[in-house]
Amino acid sequence: GGETYIISCVLGLTTIPPDIEHIRVRSIPKAEQLTTMHKTDSRSSISTPSRSNSSNQASALPTINQIPGRKQNFKKVGFVPSSPYNQGNKARTSQIKPAVHLNSTDGLVVASAFLPVHLHRSNDGNWTADWDYEMLLSMQTHLRVTRIGVVKWRGWHGNQGKSGSPEAGVPMDEREKVEACLRPFNCVPVWVEPALFGDMYNGFCKGVLWPVLHNVTSVYTSSQEGQQETHVNETDNMDSEISGLATALNQATTESPSHGQFSEYSMDDITRGPIHGGVRNEAALWSAYTQVNKLFADKIIQYFNEGDLVWIHGFHFMILPSILTRRIPVAKIGIFLHTPFPSSEIFRTVWCREALLRGMINADQVGFHLYEYARHFLTCCRRLLGLNYGMIPDSSGGHNLAIDVNGRHVAVTSIHAGVEPPVLNQFLSHSGTMMEAATFRDQFQGKVIFCAIDRLESLKGVPLKMLAFERFLSRSPQWVGRIVLVQIGVSAYERGDDYQRTKREVVAMAAKVNRLWPGSIHFRECPESKMRLQQRMPVLRASDVLMVTPIRDGLNLNPLEFTIAHQDALTTAGQRDGRKRGLCILSEFSSCSRVMRGALHVNPWKVDEIAEAFNQVLIMSEDERIRRIRCASEFVTRVTTQRWALAVMLDLKGVSKNMDFARYSGAGWGLDYHLVGMDAGYSSLDSACVTKAYKSSRSRLILVDYGGTIVSNDNLDNLQRFQMVKKSRAPTRPTDQLVKTLIDLCGDKRNVVFVISGKEKHSLTRTLSKIPNLGLAAEHGMFISWPTQKASKRRWETLVPNIDKSWRPIAINIMEVYTSRTHGSYIEETEMKVLWQYRDADPEFGSLQAKELEDHLSSVLRDYDLDILNGGREEGGYVEVRPKGVNKGVVALHLIKTYPKFAQNKIDFMVAIGDDHTDEPMLSVTRQIGRRIEASRRAREGEEALPPVPATMTIVDVSSCDSYVSPELRAFTCTVGKKPSSAANYLNDVDEVHELLSNFVKIASRDSKFYSSADLSSIITTQSTLPMNALLPLPNTVMNKNLETISSGVPRSMSLGTISMENEEKKVSGSLQEFLLNTVEDDDNEEAFSF
Repeated sequence: GGETYIISCVLGLTTIPPDIEHIRVRSIPKAEQLTTMHKTDSRSSISTPSRSNSSNQASALPTINQIPGRKQNFKKVGFVPSSPYNQGNKARTSQIKPAVHLNSTDGLVVASAFLPVHLHRSNDGNWTADWDYEMLLSMQTHLRVTRIGVVKWRGWHGNQGKSGSPEAGVPMDEREKVEACLRPFNCVPVWVEPALFGDMYNGFCKGVLWPVLHNVTSVYTSSQEGQQETHVNETDNMDSEISGLATALNQATTESPSHGQFSEYSMDDITRGPIHGGVRNEAALWSAYTQVNKLFADKIIQYFNEGDLVWIHGFHFMILPSILTRRIPVAKIGIFLHTPFPSSEIFRTVWCREALLRGMINADQVGFHLYEYARHFLTCCRRLLGLNYGMIPDSSGGHNLAIDVNGRHVAVTSIHAGVEPPVLNQFLSHSGTMMEAATFRDQFQGKVIFCAIDRLESLKGVPLKMLAFERFLSRSPQWVGRIVLVQIGVSAYERGDDYQRTKREVVAMAAKVNRLWPGSIHFRECPESKMRLQQRMPVLRASDVLMVTPIRDGLNLNPLEFTIAHQDALTTAGQRDGRKRGLCILSEFSSCSRVMRGALHVNPWKVDEIAEAFNQVLIMSEDERIRRIRCASEFVTRVTTQRWALAVMLDLKGVSKNMDFARYSGAGWGLDYHLVGMDAGYSSLDSACVTKAYKSSRSRLILVDYGGTIVSNDNLDNLQRFQMVKKSRAPTRPTDQLVKTLIDLCGDKRNVVFVISGKEKHSLTRTLSKIPNLGLAAEHGMFISWPTQKASKRRWETLVPNIDKSWRPIAINIMEVYTSRTHGSYIEETEMKVLWQYRDADPEFGSLQAKELEDHLSSVLRDYDLDILNGGREEGGYVEVRPKGVNKGVVALHLIKTYPKFAQNKIDFMVAIGDDHTDEPMLSVTRQIGRRIEASRRAREGEEALPPVPATMTIVDVSSCDSYVSPELRAFTCTVGKKPSSAANYLNDVDEVHELLSNFVKIASRDSKFYSSADLSSIITTQSTLPMNALLPLPNTVMNKNLETISSGVPRSMSLGTISMENEEKKVSGSLQEFLLNTVEDDDNEEAFSF
């Protein structure tokens, strides 16, 4: 009979263990009543009732545990295993975020290549539709779901060749009728030109991505159409009779009148086309792929409501998240691939690999059916994009597998889909299904039926299966005439030459086996429309053993459907027929082999293993067969399609994504666009605000990094970095204009300027030592050269006491061992530190070696006062050994405390600029000092407190600097490049840093020459009165070149904005005096134009 499920506590932390009740319900005898499943109230389709409700319902109906032979203590369900952290810390439960739930108010926008419906058009032009139960997305749910996709109708692919469709999709004038027809199904069609969609679907998806995703690359062009190639085992000499039969069958199939007929049921009227490697028009196919993705994005945005979840299905839309993220950045977007994902060595052969990967990681969740596929995806992201991944803590107190992408965490989910037992049971209970099954068995009465339903393409491994069947019969002649292999081949026209070759091989091998043992193989080809769920269930019911032996396959639900079809074999009534039925022979390269534990797993490349599987099934004991069927049924009845979808949706809804748009910043152009997770308020540096604070200050400290900040970064290119370490390439030098700017900045007595670099002393001495009053810090602050007027006599001192360097040869010797066994690694030595660089090594192997090296060094050098750092993975990675307590943050604190040696006043202006992870301590310290002063000011004035410290900032005690900074301190921190940082702001590149420093010079030099009206308004002195006689200088005073441009009678500390001329009549100014009296106003809006 039919079955239903009550799902309790699928995911999340709850007060009861995860469970699922499997309840028997009344069967619906007629297949046409399937429509009632989709006509019921969507809110009652799936629910998560309380424990008490579940118990009441379960007690009223018999459970699956009452099936004879089934144990009462059925296995509990938990898609996400409980973390040991959560099990051992019950006291923290109150601090954990409540579990995520889905309710009827949640909206879901589902995008797939095709809508899960079948269209029908009557002769009078009326359109009707019904659900395509074979598609996963046809299920109903209590959520508010909008399905978006293309409708299949004659000519949907734009192929109108010899075997093509005479039509070109749904006619333009009838599209409104189709939209109205689909509206009750909550389905929205995307109208794409058939030729464009054909290039995208058949050309790019099936021709390029399909082979690559299945770990197949073609370095040779495929055979031209019409070439009669037959790839059969070379040891088997096919005689002319078999070859002639294969050719005749091939021609008969091609010339058959029914071959050009197209089913209105599925519209799978695809003609043969080129496969990967034989087209050479990648640009046109890629253009079609991007255009279709953009059309889908437009439709999704049209129906998207704030708070909705967006769920994208299939490899057809791998770049769709990038397009959606640009336009609806706060949407939670998930993408689920139903195909395998290849290893990085295969995926890197695609010319658009980076765009595809970046498109996927712009989603918030990426889903696969198996962790094997997820692992390949993670490896591709690590090797091709340089991203890191791992188990990252979430807000619920657990850990999720996620990728760290520019401050965002992209969750990676692996959950295998299932089938809907109620739907399948209703098909099985239909009288027509049972009659067809009986008719099918009558054709092979008295024989054990091995059934296989495969698409005719090389990935399905059909020839290997037939070769194994031939070997089994030759070794076990006693079974000849007692078994039959029914091979149903589904036409795969879109595979082009691959389809033709596979069909020729299968026909030839079937003919050979039947010539040796007549009637042993029954081969039948049919289009996909003739092997839908309605036609497939009778075949599966009539068969005794199902064979699924692909060499590489994604989601294949045939074994799950076959298990449902033979569930009655577990009952006493079902065992009376005496058939040895219900077993599956599965390839270990099929996704369902991981979940169908009761099946016999084989390696399809090992023919003897498949042949042995034939024999094992036939001689298997009854007890073992029942145990295997029960084991397979456990997953099929427990994990349904609705359960799978609910688990994925709960993961997607549980993704931590701030709804504040300001927390995310876009970066990149075109398909390289991506979101960067930022702290609240993180924005581009306001140069006008910084310049104004600079001008009004009297005691300034300016800290800037060297490489990547004031000169271009030599570390971005691995080859340049290696050449610099080996001293075969000169480093980038500062420009003449930059040197002049630094000279002018250092010439201002109110400034203390320090360049803090990771470079060695001699590098900074060669480029910047001649600049008077410029402070230098080398090797991240290990060496400091204080500002001096006599730059030629520059002296260096160490930040920490001069320590014993006997550790250096020990560290170098150990690093040399790892260098010899890690290709692409090398050692970099400076005066005070030693680095082992592995940026050119294999990313994963280099990371493993770095961890081992770190442990090795920590053990050997534990008696030395050293820091051993394993970092820099964003730039390739390194292991560094250096004296303890040295970084740019420590240097910044030291410079602040030493500031009184250079100035009498406390610091009232401070700016720190850096570009990479080594600058983060300096930026963090500077920002925390500024926050401390600002928090104190707000507390005194009773203003609102500052927001919490950003997660990107490392907390440091900066209270020791309180006596060295002014209560009016203005602190600015800035990183170069838009990326997550401890800095409060960012500048885009080195040029903008130069521009900022130049503005400092300009505002200082102008301050001694003239004032603009904005300058006058910015130096207002409140409650000051300007005497009228002070504004009456002699005319020759203004013309005197030795005097300032502005009238010398105006004190700089006075404001002209306080002069009131309300009692005088407005008139045209006749002199400079009148102009100043009549027009100068205090306008704060002009501050933005102060330079």
